[in-house]
Amino acid sequence: MAPQSQTETTYDVLQAHSKAARAQADFDHRCKVLRKRLCEQDFLENKGLGNEIGFFTFCYDASFELEMRAFVADLQADAAKGALPCNLIVKNLYDAFLDVLEDEGIVDEIPVHEAKYGSEYQVRQLRDIATPDIFTEELCRIPHRMGDVLILTGVGEVYPFLRVHALLENMHVEFSDIPVVVMYPGRFDGKCFSLFNKLNDGNYYRAFDIA
Repeated sequence: MAPQSQTETTYDVLQAHSKAARAQADFDHRCKVLRKRLCEQDFLENKGLGNEIGFFTFCYDASFELEMRAFVADLQADAAKGALPCNLIVKNLYDAFLDVLEDEGIVDEIPVHEAKYGSEYQVRQLRDIATPDIFTEELCRIPHRMGDVLILTGVGEVYPFLRVHALLENMHVEFSDIPVVVMYPGRFDGKCFSLFNKLNDGNYYRAFDIA
């Protein structure tokens, strides 16, 4: 049994290493592709998409969350110094969520209500308050114009209060003039979102995966 157990352990290690290597290679590739796209005039002007709007997903393994944040920060710095021909607007959805709760004046009440009624009740209540419509209104406070690119982060942080597909459905009108890139910790196959590569996060048909 010992040799077989050792073989299985070695196989598991190799499999884990292979999976991590594939995730790293995919992340590095997507970083290169997105940086290239941010330099393309057609991308910045939403051209070449037929009648579709410029909504894109940058999918990555959730274990690369910190690397994703560092990459976005680098893009912001490059755009600010003119190394990229666009203005990057980066918005964290969890920050937007907190802004909504601040506007409602209920931030201090949340832990009290959760302790009294339980977490499931609290989640339902917050979903009713922080609807996709309200999130969109919050994002619309950000002024934008042609040449801007909106990058949304914090998708995993805001789960389960908001689903990306519902947010994008509500953003069509207000953000049809600029590219919107969703940094998504999971998979999107052009139809279905899978958050953290595990959770069914809804269907959506009008986004393009940057791959």
